Amino acid sequence: MANPKAPGSVMNTMLVFTIMMVVLPIFSYFFSKSVIFEGVFGMIHTSSYFYAAVVAISVVHVILGMFIYVAWSDDSRPVPQFKAD
Repeated sequence: MANPKAPGSVMNTMLVFTIMMVVLPIFSYFFSKSVIFEGVFGMIHTSSYFYAAVVAISVVHVILGMFIYVAWSDDSRPVPQFKAD
């Protein structure tokens, strides 16, 4: 996602995932509750709260998985410099 040699790339990555962790679960909770479960499926309020919470928790787990993947695949190991004559 980010160039490991660019200054501040780790901070940019962390900032993006922090914003996603705050915004996406809240949006997915209210969107799935009102539009999907109450609108499309016609559920009552008490049932839609539960299923919308499950959707929001699933979104949190997906974001955490994406963060772990990006952090794991980020090649920040120092590359040895060889002298070229």
